[in-house]
Amino acid sequence: MPYSARMQKSHLYSVFFAPRGNERMADLGMQIAQQYLSPFDKLIGLIGVAGSGKSMIIRGMFPGLELTNDDDGVNVRPLPLLGADDDMGFYRAHTYHIDVRFESAFKQMHELAEAILHAVGKGKRVVVEHFDLIYPQLGRNAHLLIGIGEEVIVTRPTLFGPKPTEISDVVVGTIKTRLMVHTAEDICEFVLCMQGIEQHQYEHSDVRGGFILSFSTEPEINIEALEKGVNELIGADVPVSFADESHIMIGDNLHKCTGPRMHVRSAGEIKKLTLLKELLKEPITERYLLVGVVGDIDDVDELNHIVLQV
Repeated sequence: MPYSARMQKSHLYSVFFAPRGNERMADLGMQIAQQYLSPFDKLIGLIGVAGSGKSMIIRGMFPGLELTNDDDGVNVRPLPLLGADDDMGFYRAHTYHIDVRFESAFKQMHELAEAILHAVGKGKRVVVEHFDLIYPQLGRNAHLLIGIGEEVIVTRPTLFGPKPTEISDVVVGTIKTRLMVHTAEDICEFVLCMQGIEQHQYEHSDVRGGFILSFSTEPEINIEALEKGVNELIGADVPVSFADESHIMIGDNLHKCTGPRMHVRSAGEIKKLTLLKELLKEPITERYLLVGVVGDIDDVDELNHIVLQV
């Protein structure tokens, strides 16, 4: 058995925060590839709803891979995977991409499954979006399975699971929280701008069910007024919509955003935003942290708690 496969033989699953923003998603994909992808993995499955960040994870894991559902590529045709056996010798691709949900509008599921299995049998690698949809036709699991919801789950399935349906149930159930948090974060940024705090003055980080804005120097922020301003917009059910690849619309206002497709449709879908009423100072980096959570903060020390099954 190759060393890289032996090294991960006992790996059940790993969990990461699903970052909000295309660059951070691509960076996470690169990290996943470095830590968990083996050169001998031929079938890579991704699971998550539209807009969850599957394509950005793939871009980070496989830089330069042509995505067949890429808007910029106007949906690659014909599907390269279906021509994987063409006689092109040295120039035949090694890695193929397929979006099962999209391709099922043009081909029968059994045709897509046959093409995937044929390519894998020829030693090619196939990266499959919406892997849970094709799994019943494939009759086999992926070598590496990645689910994207509020968190990113990375697992190397065995005969005993986890099955794609299990991963799908988890990520589909949690994606709404991620959409609410991202929208609340952008509305918070919008209100901060009105207080004179510009977006370039802080960095972004994550906490379970919420977000962190990290400052290198202590900012002058009226946290109670900020929270009130955000919740007023939530109460007014202000519409939130995609503007372009770098901006969203919050009501009639254009707002810069690094993940513009990842939001609820209107602020009223967010429960409420609770901000920790004091800035925390991170002892290692000495940065000042503004912490926001969708819902209530019961205990700030338990936000990233681990749920153990006994």
